[in-house]
Amino acid sequence: MAKISFSGLDIYMEQLKRLGANSEEAAKEAVFNGAGAIADAVRTGLESIPTDESWGTETGLKNGLMRVQKDGLLKSLGISPIDYDGTFLNAKIGFAGYNDFKTETYPQGQPNQMIANSAESGTSFMRKTPFFAAAVRRAKPAAEKIMGETFEKKINDIMKE
Repeated sequence: MAKISFSGLDIYMEQLKRLGANSEEAAKEAVFNGAGAIADAVRTGLESIPTDESWGTETGLKNGLMRVQKDGLLKSLGISPIDYDGTFLNAKIGFAGYNDFKTETYPQGQPNQMIANSAESGTSFMRKTPFFAAAVRRAKPAAEKIMGETFEKKINDIMKE
């Protein structure tokens, strides 16, 4: 009868245990790095929005954001903590807080999410300047590549330990 022996099987099993224990952490890092690439593209798109200090009207639309609104968006752009819902790892890229343009309606400043939506979609007094969706579409292939490379590197590091 033939005899089969394996050498190093214990080492391989230990590597698989470490991989199982650290795979969620590796995946979270990969998602965060991919989200970072998309956030960088959104920031670049946001920087390209023209500034226009005029007040737009329905017949004379504004061509961009006020400087204070644009600065508020640039300062508030961020990535949420990575969330695992049991099936997917999720990261959100968006705008938090308020800018420094205080009005009677917004005494603490205008909500940055509202200003970003106004720029992206336009309003009755401002031309649309899509920057967010276009940036996400452009950056998606690079973000996917970064996520794959990050995850592969983390897995290789775990397996080498």
